[in-house]
Parts: sequence; structure tokens; C-alpha cells
Amino acid sequence: MTRLPAWIEYLLIPIMNLALAFAVAAIVVMLIGESPIDALTVMINGAFVYEGALGYTLYYTTSLIFTGLAVSVAFHASLFNIGAEGQAYLGGLGALLVALALQDWLPIILMIPLCIIGAAAFGALWALIPGWLQAYRGSHIVITTIMFNFIGAGIMVGLLSGSLMRPGQSNPESLLFEDSARMPQLHSLLGELGIEIGRSPLNLSIVFAAFACFGVWLLIWRTRWGYALRAMGASEPAAHYAGVPVPRMIVTAMCISGALAGMMAINTVMGDQGKVTLGFPAGFGFTGIAVALMGRSHPVGIILAALLFGALLQGGSELDFEFQTITREMVLLIQGLIILFSGALSLMFVPWMERRFARKEIA
Repeated sequence: MTRLPAWIEYLLIPIMNLALAFAVAAIVVMLIGESPIDALTVMINGAFVYEGALGYTLYYTTSLIFTGLAVSVAFHASLFNIGAEGQAYLGGLGALLVALALQDWLPIILMIPLCIIGAAAFGALWALIPGWLQAYRGSHIVITTIMFNFIGAGIMVGLLSGSLMRPGQSNPESLLFEDSARMPQLHSLLGELGIEIGRSPLNLSIVFAAFACFGVWLLIWRTRWGYALRAMGASEPAAHYAGVPVPRMIVTAMCISGALAGMMAINTVMGDQGKVTLGFPAGFGFTGIAVALMGRSHPVGIILAALLFGALLQGGSELDFEFQTITREMVLLIQGLIILFSGALSLMFVPWMERRFARKEIA
């Protein structure tokens, strides 16, 4: 078998898959009577050009980086964590409980790290149980993590419509975070420095997302533990024969994955809403699976894939506003095509490229 160069395997082929997905989407747009060029122009302007658009795009990107990293860590252990949505939900609960307990006593410089730790801890706890069941009881991780999404949602419904519900509200939502527990938004911080940018929910969580990317890269590719994790993902029996404590590695990997998913909550709950509401993960946990697949489970790829999906979310809102025939369902179709060609059909061009390189080597 011909080994493809890294720039082809990790750059050219994903670009080809993406181009094919957009080409199919363009055909669909033409079939409904609209111009693909006009639609693409509106989407790009809505995602990057209009005032505040880039901030919204990066805000969505931040959430997707956290969930994409969460799924990727599990991927490296050959685990399919479908529970990032529920882990993010419980992460919001962890941040809220820390804030309610301490926000009246501590300054913002202490509250933010403590809320982040609370979010990560609750996310890790919610992933610990499926990880333990997989490692020591043989329960399939896909089934248990899906079940825990529903259990987590049920717990949050009970709490937000009961003991944690804000008084005087008809909607199930929590008490408000005080300013000491709110993540500063970038337009406010830059405004204090005399730099004016459009208002958006983009906040300091994007900095923590960048640190998370570096931390995951360091952990997976620059530590003995990361090497053992990747060895276990490649062949669990071989890793066990080499002395890797497989059950413990599974539990640890799931806890790290859950902690990263839980940290997604700081972007939405602390940086934007200032409260915990029903359904605040908004499907980012599931979209993170596509981000991890498209990004080849590498932090750099995850950043680029998260930016793409963030642009689709923000640009899709502009499409829905500008065109009567193009709705948000069309944006979901484009996302689905990207997932199809970059995930399920991600190796479609590989045999063709291998044959081309094999002929070139023979020549």
C-alpha cells in the first residue's frame, strides 16, 4: 500500500471532500431557483464581513472547539463519546453551583477559574460513569453516553423548573450569574482599550479554548500517557500485552473528554446568557462529532473545522434573512453534506490518490 504524504492525507483530501460537499449544495440551491454565487456571497458576508458577524462566528467556533476536542480525545482511545451534549449540560450546572455558592464573596479573578473547574468537574463526572461501565462491565460506550444525554436533560429540567428556577419566571431558567462570575466579552474589553468592534457574545472563553487545544496536543502527542492512549486506540489487545492498564485508561480518557465538553458551558452560560437555560448546549455536543471527524482528531484540524461550522451557523442566519426560498433547513442540509463527505465518505478519494502515487513511484 502506498503511503500518502501528510499534506495530501490531512490537507488536500479534506479540501476535496469539502469542495464536493459545497458543489452538491450548489446544485440543490440551483434546483430551488437561486444563484449559488449569490447565496455563497451572502453567507460569507453574514459570517465574516457585517458588523459583529465575525464575533458571532468565533463565538460559535469556541463552543465547537470544546466539544470537538472532547470527542477527539475519546476517538484516540477508540471510544465514541456521543454524550458531549449531556456533559456540556451538566457542565453548566457545575459552573452555576460554584457561582451561586461563591460569587458574593470572591472577585472575578478567582471566580472565573473556579467556575471553569466546576464546569469541567461536572462534565468529567457525567462521563466517568459511562467510562467505568465500558471499562469494567462491558457496556457499550455509545449506548450509555446516549442514555446519559437524556438522563442529564431530565435532571436539568427538574432543577431549572424547581429548586434552581429564578423566582418570578415562567420559563425554566436559573438564577442569574453576578458580574463577578461572568466571562468578560471582548467588545467590552477592547472598548476599554479604545478599540471599537461590533457587539457580539464573543468572550474570553475563546482564549481558554485555545489553551485547551494546546493542552490536548501536548497531552496526546508529547506525553507517555498520550502515546499509551493512542496505542490502545490502535489495538487494545496489543496495548494490554504491552502493560497498558486498559480499563483505567478508558475511564481517564472519558473523564478528560467529559471535562472538555463541560467547559463548553462557560462560553454560553458565563459568556453570553449569564444564566442556565433549558437546551443551552443547542446541539453543539453532536456537531462536535462532525468537527472531530473533519479535523482528523487533531487540535489544528478541529480549530479549522469548528471555524467552518461556526461560519455556517452564522452565515446561515443571514441566508434565512435574505432569501425566502432558503431557510435554516438549507443550512442544515449543507452541514449534513459536509458531514457526509468529510465523515462517512472521508476516504473516498484515498484509493484514487494512492493509485496515482503508486504509478508515479513506478515511473
